[in-house]
Amino acid sequence: MRQIATLALLMGTLVVPSLYAEETSNDVPPAMAFPAPTVDAAPTVAAPEDIAPAPGDTVPDNTVSPDNPASQNDAEDTRATTSGPSVSDTPPTLPPVTNETVPATGGLAPTMVSGLNLSQMGMPEGIILSGGQLQGGANFTLPGDQVVTMAQLLLNVKVSPEMATRNATLQLMLNGQPLGTVPLGAAENDVSHFQLDVPAALMVSSNNLSFKINDGDAQQCLRDLNDKYRVVILPTSRFNWEGQQLDIGSDLSTFPRPFFDSMQMTPASVSVSFPARISADTVSAAAIVSSWLGMQADYRGIAFEALHDRLPDKHGIVIGHSGEQVGGLTLPQTSKPLLKIIPNPANPVYKLLLIVGNDEAALRVAAWRLTKGNFALQTASSDVDMQTIPVSQPYDAPRWIPTDHPVKISSLIRKDQSTTVSGVWHEPLRVAFRAAPDLYLWDGETIPLQIGYRFPSENWIDEQKSALSVTLNNTFLHNLPMTKQGILESLWHKLGGDARQERFTIPLEPYLIYGDNQMSLYFNVVPKESAPCSVLLNNNIKSRITDESWIDLSHTRHFSLLPNLSYFVGASFPFTRLADYSQTVLLLPEKPSEVQVTTMLNMTARSGNATGTALGNNKVIMGIPSGGANLEFLRSRDVLAVSGLDQKLFSQSLLANSPYRVIDNALGVRTATTWQKIQRWLLGDWSADGVEADRYLSSNSAWRGFVSYRSPWNSDRLVVVALGSNDDQLARLYDDLNSPRINAGIRGDTSIITNENGVRSFRVSTQFPSGQMPWYMMVVWYANQHSGLLAILGLIMTTILGLALTSMLRQHAHKRLNPGEDK
Repeated sequence: MRQIATLALLMGTLVVPSLYAEETSNDVPPAMAFPAPTVDAAPTVAAPEDIAPAPGDTVPDNTVSPDNPASQNDAEDTRATTSGPSVSDTPPTLPPVTNETVPATGGLAPTMVSGLNLSQMGMPEGIILSGGQLQGGANFTLPGDQVVTMAQLLLNVKVSPEMATRNATLQLMLNGQPLGTVPLGAAENDVSHFQLDVPAALMVSSNNLSFKINDGDAQQCLRDLNDKYRVVILPTSRFNWEGQQLDIGSDLSTFPRPFFDSMQMTPASVSVSFPARISADTVSAAAIVSSWLGMQADYRGIAFEALHDRLPDKHGIVIGHSGEQVGGLTLPQTSKPLLKIIPNPANPVYKLLLIVGNDEAALRVAAWRLTKGNFALQTASSDVDMQTIPVSQPYDAPRWIPTDHPVKISSLIRKDQSTTVSGVWHEPLRVAFRAAPDLYLWDGETIPLQIGYRFPSENWIDEQKSALSVTLNNTFLHNLPMTKQGILESLWHKLGGDARQERFTIPLEPYLIYGDNQMSLYFNVVPKESAPCSVLLNNNIKSRITDESWIDLSHTRHFSLLPNLSYFVGASFPFTRLADYSQTVLLLPEKPSEVQVTTMLNMTARSGNATGTALGNNKVIMGIPSGGANLEFLRSRDVLAVSGLDQKLFSQSLLANSPYRVIDNALGVRTATTWQKIQRWLLGDWSADGVEADRYLSSNSAWRGFVSYRSPWNSDRLVVVALGSNDDQLARLYDDLNSPRINAGIRGDTSIITNENGVRSFRVSTQFPSGQMPWYMMVVWYANQHSGLLAILGLIMTTILGLALTSMLRQHAHKRLNPGEDK
């Protein structure tokens, strides 16, 4: 079907007017009704908001409905596309779903309006052309269930003043076809804005956008003027398009499509519908699915929306028990766990995935089977056999770098990456890897990072100036020279000997390793001054990272002080210690709101993304149990809870034996007792700021954030609570966690986020050690951590010993001087 539609569009392009490339002005009418850009583009150009998708910094899906005002932001667009009918309207009862239900056909193909910027294509700094690098580009993909019918390219170009005087031009091509040429330097300021119409037939699933400066012959010998002659295609440059949503049919074999398409590069949004009476087992099944979808979304990000007794307007997932009604839809009667895709009654083009079971075990198995995939083609419905779900072992997360042996750098790169780069000017090799956040080394110990590398063997390369630059998490590590350094090595090289350096070990301090890491390797190939101009554009030369490159974490231990919220926001730790949450309770109020369930699903999606494991063994509890099996779960597991101050009874019970208290719908910090103060002083904890945190909480009425404390049910366990003054504030946590600035500010055990002040963090309670440390090493660690207390104890012991020795020596002296007294 898509091929037919694409052929029709291609025929239509025969009558498309000529392309144009011009600077936008105030009197140019908008060609398409897109939302307004965030950059200072011309007023006639409208585009969705541009936000970069850096790790931990994602935004909601920028798909909007055609009738949305252009002033709405992306977050509002996401809510608009996923919200269901008004809760006050009772949905009509639909015929029950059975195995004989015939899928509806002939639904209206809706129009999709979307966009994609360079940041979301993986170019957070844009495309930089300078010096001899006269060409650049970016690859991007589009969802496979959409056909583009109209497209535009909004181009924002920053040109250096020196480059502007050359009157050069910038040539644009899409998938090998020319889009047009724009002037460089025609604008009055450094940034120029252009709008180009793009033939819809050129926008396919996999695309390449390329740029070339046409002033190449005049520039290729300007070796030392890279910063002066510079053109930057800004990361806010974007494609906007309209398209038709295709009906891909009801087929489990294509899951996660249509709910999430691996070809899309923008954040995804998924609606999950529950029956009117939401239960713990349905939320548990939803947590399994959301964590797995979080894995698939990866860097793109994914947002969930929980719906109570209403169906989504578009694609969505419906979870419930046999015979229950959700938004007027009656779930099928079944004796076995069931997975079934049906057309959405609101529009058959969209699909609903039904996950049905009679109890917790059945729903868990159905959700787990869905994450395994491997369904036969054209499978609309599948009964699921009961099975045993494997249990994770500590620190076995697939996405965490192993700590029992050295790991080769080549095993950490993506499948579409190569350890070889071409030419003098090229993009750095970026290596992303995740690690457990609680890695520990003794003072003075380091983590070895060995880099094996090889520069080209060309006689026009300046071997003294060329180097391999290595950075980790934006921290410069080392410039690895092309030749060995030293007097003897230099003398040997002058005598004609081989002085190439092709291996170097960099010692890494433990604090440089985060939960989510980015290493950058750049071959800075510097030509000699006498090198001919023709070699500067020689793309035949190859530089590469060899297979001898590795990082070794085998000497580290898993040990940390908890609570520490920076571990939680970075890697969902300590819950991800067992990645399937087999030692974690997900705690919700007895009657959670849609926002509270949404927040929980978003956090489980983050966990799945961090570890690469679905939460197949999570346990959901609603309300604080007073006894029974659920209380035993709280006593034996860590607790991840979501609540709001409007859930007064639940919040008071949850925080009853914690450093926090809820009074009159306000959160405060308990005043430490005299004995607690003495304990903290003896333990060397002199920096707790509970009073300051209490003052800050009392001065803000609208906030959201996290609190963490030692579990009142088990002193070896931890509780983390996502909390908000109300549901409106709690709903903002998703965007907060995707902001690098806010993420960096979350630490300690109390983090409060407000719209006015951003994030402020405090530590109100004493941390406790957690991890894998033998008792004899714990003694050494404790002495190292509490040196002040150790000195005081040493002084007391020496004083007592001194007094005892003094008394004994006096008695001995008295006997020696008075020998007759003993007779």
